[in-house]
Amino acid sequence: MSSRPSRHHTSHGGGSVTKQLDRKIENLVRDYYSKLSSNNSNNPKPIPNTNEAIDYVQAHDMGLKRLKRNQIEKSVTKAMELITIEVGGTAGENEGAEEFDSDFEAFNEAVDKDNNSANKRIVEMWSKNQASSRNTPAPETQIQPVDGDASQQLSKDAQTPARRKRERSSRTEPPVKKQKIDRAPPTSVSLKDIGGIEHILNDIHDLIDMPLNCATCYDHLGIQIPRGILLHGPPGCGKTMLANAIAAHHGVPFIPVSAPSIVSGMSGESEKKLREIFEEAVKLAPSIIFIDEIDAVMPKRDSAQREMEKRIVAQMLTCMDDLSLSKTGGNPVFVIGATNRPDSLDPALRRAGRFDREICLGVPDEVGREKILRVLSEKLKLSGDFDFKRLAKLTPGFVGADLSSLITAAGTFAIKRIYDDLKVRHQIGTAEQDEGVSILNGAMEIDGGPGLANGKPNPILEDAPNPFPPLSPEELEKLSITIDDFLTALPKVQPSSKREGFATVPDVTWQQIGALEAIRKQMQLAIVKPIAHPEIFEAVGITSPAGVLLYGPPGCGKTLLAKAVANESNANFISVKGPELLNKWVGESERAVRQVFMRARASQPCVIFFDELDALAGKREDATTEATSRVVNTLLTELDGLSDRKGVYVIAATNRPDMIDPAMLRPGRLDKALFVALPTAEERLDIMKKLTMKMPLHESIDLWKIADDSRCRNFSGADLSSLVREAANSAVEAFFPETAAEPQRIPSGPITVCPDNFEKAFGMVRPSVSEAERIRYMQINKKLLGY
Repeated sequence: MSSRPSRHHTSHGGGSVTKQLDRKIENLVRDYYSKLSSNNSNNPKPIPNTNEAIDYVQAHDMGLKRLKRNQIEKSVTKAMELITIEVGGTAGENEGAEEFDSDFEAFNEAVDKDNNSANKRIVEMWSKNQASSRNTPAPETQIQPVDGDASQQLSKDAQTPARRKRERSSRTEPPVKKQKIDRAPPTSVSLKDIGGIEHILNDIHDLIDMPLNCATCYDHLGIQIPRGILLHGPPGCGKTMLANAIAAHHGVPFIPVSAPSIVSGMSGESEKKLREIFEEAVKLAPSIIFIDEIDAVMPKRDSAQREMEKRIVAQMLTCMDDLSLSKTGGNPVFVIGATNRPDSLDPALRRAGRFDREICLGVPDEVGREKILRVLSEKLKLSGDFDFKRLAKLTPGFVGADLSSLITAAGTFAIKRIYDDLKVRHQIGTAEQDEGVSILNGAMEIDGGPGLANGKPNPILEDAPNPFPPLSPEELEKLSITIDDFLTALPKVQPSSKREGFATVPDVTWQQIGALEAIRKQMQLAIVKPIAHPEIFEAVGITSPAGVLLYGPPGCGKTLLAKAVANESNANFISVKGPELLNKWVGESERAVRQVFMRARASQPCVIFFDELDALAGKREDATTEATSRVVNTLLTELDGLSDRKGVYVIAATNRPDMIDPAMLRPGRLDKALFVALPTAEERLDIMKKLTMKMPLHESIDLWKIADDSRCRNFSGADLSSLVREAANSAVEAFFPETAAEPQRIPSGPITVCPDNFEKAFGMVRPSVSEAERIRYMQINKKLLGY
């Protein structure tokens, strides 16, 4: 070994300390290997041990002995790897397969049981060099136990590259063919199953029916067929169902695509998927591609956050441009997209030649809801003369999905109702039977408990194991859905349009409001009756809803009036506190105003109530910022602009009418201004009666005397309510004992409110409107009436 010419010595000819250390250690390791070979005559190629090599190196060089063991371990390992390679190469050139066999077995015998990392690397290197010598097994006595991981590694690595290649090729399975997806048209839905779409059937006829049946006419005239239809509208209005019904009606191949499924993590895969979809559609032409939620992957490229989205949009534009008849073999291919956010799509998709026509499936009106209910109820078992018109009037803001949910809820209540009836009948029968048994048995008591009949558990009762047993055919025959089941289920179903931005319909009724009779009649004529009987107003030419402005001193009942109107009209109700729409970001306040009216139009009939309007629509010439002027301009255009306000009624309330922009009060906007003045003595009496309706008054109390009291002058409704509340608190305070001996004792006898309590309350409540302010409000009223 020492006589072998070493080319490695020359490779270390650097001047660095590390290279010098490596060279010194390599020479010592070679000496160690030479001595190891000479001492072991049976095995001229022994396996060196890393730990022994380190001990030898440190023992023969005092400078290395002062270094830490881990500092020289790397150099020792490197040197042993070089020696292993040299030994393996020589053996491969000069020795036969039998020598390799014996060397391999000797190697197994020499493997140490410890899992030293350096030894493992040597083992791996050695096993690769001796790979071809594994064919002849060694004698059993020479085999030593080897660590499991090392043996597995040996088995894996001791293969020639050719053998590994053959094994890999033998293990390679044939490529799996893509399963052919059924593109047959849907059979579970048809256009007859969709109600309330009569207004868009003509568009479908022009855009799809004619190109499918008269493609040669388009080719003869040299015009392009429509390629795309964009369906948009709120969730649940039937966009997906309509696309399936169109394909089923025409019987053409249908390729549904969920937009997010196009997106792939690999660059270029998303565009490839899109191309494959269009290529398949051209092969199956005439065909229809339906892309649901198209806005998810094809947003505006200016605002796209990733380059992939821009590439998908560009690929979509290219694919749609390639759908001309000359490129599809004369067979048309239609693309239908569905979204509830059409404004978020890239403008290039919405131009002519791509999505040629946009069809809006909005929230259905009363007539549309009635038709949808009739279609959905065709297979239902309804009892008696079912009033669909009444149910349609009670479901404003409901879309098709909401009405379907309502039918499901009504059916559930019908099932519960018949089981409740059976339960009552079983309880009555059990009671009669128990009574008869008691008479026959004299004084003997038979107590089977509430859940027993004839000594057996009653399966209908709630505490039984199965409270809903199967019904007999006779009992099933009686099961049907009534209008009462729908009315019971109606409060349980919340339409999707009301889940955001809508307030609960207030529970304030006209019976709870005192006085204000004249204003009540005006409000009913302006809002309540047009909602309840629109056909009467349309018969005389009144189609646009009125806007009402309630103004007057604070506390006179303006907000209370709006709540009572919303309750009586049974319409959707949106309450807007003036400042809540204002936003510091440019354009956000205007967007919030538009969104309020958009929601209202989608859920008509709807009442929008603007409280404290002066905070939102002040005079533009007095505006300190441009934002205020833009908000007022947006309000004006929404109230009487190009957008249709049919079915949207606006009520505004303010105690500063002189601060509101005059353009808001012109006809067509808030044209009906109603002054809610301070109540007179007679009106105060009416208010007091309503406030004390549930209060235990002493018989000596004269409400007229209190209402006509001079101290009540300039009292608003809110002041009178405060007066009654303070009188009640005074009565409660006098009712409890003042002694500290029995603070927890509650006196016996009824509690009543006496005249003294009102006298005490007068000393605590003052009118919220002064005489000067009352005069100012009267002057403002005269000015507005003369406008």
